Amino acid sequence: MKHTQVPSFAVLAALCLVGAGTTAIPAQAADNLQLDANENLFYVLAAINAAGYDEGIRLPDNNPLRQQLRDYIAQANPAVLPELRRFLATNGRRKSAAEDLSQYISYALSVTGQPDFAWRTRDVEIPPDAKALEGLTPLLIDFSRQVNLPALWRKAKPVYEQELEKYHAPLISMTTKIDGYLRVSTAGYLGRRFQVFIDLLANPKQVQTRNYGDDAFVIVTPSAQLPMYDIRHAYLHFEIDPIMIKYGIDLQQKRSLLDLVQLSPLNDNYKNDFVLLATESLIKAVEARLDKNKNAIDMAMRQGFVLTQFFAEQLPAFEQQQQGLRFYAEDMVHEIDLKRESARISSVKFDSGQLQRKANQVVVGEVARSAAAQALEQAEAQYTAKNLDKAKDLYLKSLEQKGSEEEHSQAWFGMGRIAALQSQPDAAVKLFDKALGGSPDAFTKGWSYVYLARLAMAAKESDKALEYYKQALAVPGASNMAAEAARKESQSIQLKLGESKR
Repeated sequence: MKHTQVPSFAVLAALCLVGAGTTAIPAQAADNLQLDANENLFYVLAAINAAGYDEGIRLPDNNPLRQQLRDYIAQANPAVLPELRRFLATNGRRKSAAEDLSQYISYALSVTGQPDFAWRTRDVEIPPDAKALEGLTPLLIDFSRQVNLPALWRKAKPVYEQELEKYHAPLISMTTKIDGYLRVSTAGYLGRRFQVFIDLLANPKQVQTRNYGDDAFVIVTPSAQLPMYDIRHAYLHFEIDPIMIKYGIDLQQKRSLLDLVQLSPLNDNYKNDFVLLATESLIKAVEARLDKNKNAIDMAMRQGFVLTQFFAEQLPAFEQQQQGLRFYAEDMVHEIDLKRESARISSVKFDSGQLQRKANQVVVGEVARSAAAQALEQAEAQYTAKNLDKAKDLYLKSLEQKGSEEEHSQAWFGMGRIAALQSQPDAAVKLFDKALGGSPDAFTKGWSYVYLARLAMAAKESDKALEYYKQALAVPGASNMAAEAARKESQSIQLKLGESKR
């Protein structure tokens, strides 16, 4: 493709009225809570705006940057633009404009960015809507080079920083209030991140949420009124979801209540997953308590979130004691009385349709999880809590459920770890071999070899251990921790062998 001469940056430079030297504005000191602008979102949204993404372009809530960037790229007229337009017109069209935007957001969050826009994760973890846009990658590489997207991003950053300042204090206030009410701290969730990204190039008044593994994202577009209600709702999920998953086994014993919500206007996900329904009900109860809005409880019940009233009755007692929700939730779950709640739910007159919020379009994007993956998640929670028998049952359940070969390898790996902890080395070796005999992901494969090496060392088989460590180090994409363990432990063996020969 031929390269196009890009005109001067005069149009965008005029926008640079605030300190261009600043970068992300952290919402709090904690690394897992952040307010920021996202470079990849800028790149992807700049490309589709140039290619004809016109949704909401005439709305007054638009930031001026959007139109000025469109004008600038139109003047540059990059050679790849016709192909980008064809791609936008023929690929990935969804049922609504919000879903069209959603897939491009998913793609932006799933790629590494400059210079090659490669996938961040293994194929099985790429969101399906993002994977469907795989053909965008070579076009985006050309587009970035032809209009010099990194330079445009540097010019645009001060505009984003002006917008970020509007969210800074409200976000700190909201998260502090939630953490204080629930008596939790984001520092307690090592490795998890909650990030709010401001995007100025999309249709205004949009709020989209993503939950990819341990990462929670909220993407907000320009709006005259800050969508703090929706950001707060996402943050409550970030805090409460892992707590309720922890008690998932206990909650499943109450799942017969699902039979009573089948005629409600709930999304099918809630009608089929009692943990999901209970979690959303608790969040709505917390919101009603924080807002001192009793009507919200009744509204939630009529929408089908039928444990909202129960949790609203439990929360005053929670507020009067000292335990955090992470521990007190167990008491609330045990208090769910099937007979009493069945009677309560039977008296509810459900609304005829799903509730639509007028101010914001909320789209929840999450990688679809198989039944095996859901059982695996519960098994890992039990393993972390050292409930090994429960974890083993759930790993076995995962093997019985429909899922990918990778997920089944992860289940064998989990059972192997339990056997090793329970001093059953022969069983552990067989289970790790099972994990390796399927189609293990790099993490499972690398750690399986490390565990086999350690078992070999315990059996005084140094040569076999060294061979396993060598195989662990040869796994592409293996966990850094697994590779480091293999490196250090193999060096230790070689050192001891060397000393024994002297």
